[in-house]
Parts: sequence; C-alpha cells; structure tokens
Amino acid sequence: MNSRQSDSSPGTPPELAWSAKERKLIRALRTPGQVQKFLRSLPYNWEREGETLRTFRGVVQHNEAHCLEGALSAAAILEQHGYPPLLLDLESQDLLDHVLFLFRDNGLYGTVARSRDAGLHGRKPLFRTVRSLVMSYVDPYVDGSGRIVGYGIFDLRTLRRCDWRLSSRNVWAVERALVRMPHKKLTTSDRRYGAMLRRFRAFRESYPDEPVTFYTNRKAWL
Repeated sequence: MNSRQSDSSPGTPPELAWSAKERKLIRALRTPGQVQKFLRSLPYNWEREGETLRTFRGVVQHNEAHCLEGALSAAAILEQHGYPPLLLDLESQDLLDHVLFLFRDNGLYGTVARSRDAGLHGRKPLFRTVRSLVMSYVDPYVDGSGRIVGYGIFDLRTLRRCDWRLSSRNVWAVERALVRMPHKKLTTSDRRYGAMLRRFRAFRESYPDEPVTFYTNRKAWL
C-alpha cells in the first residue's frame, strides 16, 4: 500500500492501524481522481447537530464530510500512496474559507475537495503554479458574500500533537493551525468580481435549487 511513499512523516500509520473498512477504501482509492469520486459520493456534512472536524476515521464512521473533513480524508488516503499530506486554504472576505487537498503530478498542481458548491470541488493537475490553481476558483467562489482574498499551504506533517489521521474525536488543532499560518494576498479585479456577483444572483433568482455550473473552466474540474 506504500509502494510510492517517500515523504512519510513520523507517525504515518502502518496498515494494521486502520480498520478493515478503512484499509479497503485506502486500497481501492489510489489516485486523486478516485478519491474525488469517493468524496462526491458522500452526503455533505451540514453539521446540523453541532460543529464537527472529523478525520478520515470519523468520516468513514459517519458517512458524510464537509470541506475540511474531505481534505483531511484525501490527505490520509493519498499519503498512503505517496502523496505528501498538504492542505490548500482559500481565504475569503466573508471568513468562510475553503480547504482542499493539494497534490502534484508530473510537476503540475491539482486538488481534491468536497464542497456544497459545484465549482469548488477538485481540479485536475493542469496548473504550473499554486497561484494559477487558486485563480481557477476565483469565479466559482463568488456566491453573494464570498470572494477569495488570499491562500496558504499547510503541511499536516508539522502537526506533532494532533492525530489528524486516526482520531475518533474532533481535531480542532487543524483548524487553529490553518487560521494561524501565513497567507499570500490575492488581488483580483473589482470589475470581474462585480460581473460574477451579478451573474450569480441572476442565476439564483431563476434557478434557486440548481447547482451553479456556468463557469468556463469546467474541463479543469476533477
């Protein structure tokens, strides 16, 4: 299961640390595309009974995930197949950040993600820089209050006192670390933002319950 693992952090769980169900999923989900399909198949965690921040173990137990839980699940699964456990945090003006799993294939960046918004799921590894990858989320992020204003990368291997892989409890230390880490400022056109905001509101007025999928970069979605 670890044939390509070269960047394992101390404490990366051995195979027997996972439950039988977890091992089955890890063996089956060997690529970012497969993990993305798995995350899309899960019900979205709306946290109706209170806020949660579950690991992959918690996601398997509860069979649902929100964005950060999806990113942690992708990190735990794909770390077992040689991918460093990196998170990409998109900082929004309304403080509703979006967190994704960040990976590289053949020198190009892509993401795996779970979202309530159709345009905020993963991206194929097509981007030469993280900034260009982040720019692919700028238009889909506009939803009435959201607008990307910055981004940062976090290496989960630096969390020494948080079992973000195997804990059955909420791992709030991950959220605190993402808040504390440095973010690069991202400046985008006010005209572009205004045009997208008007288009989004018009679409929502006509189709209140439909997923918003009118974006031009859909071929890059994972």
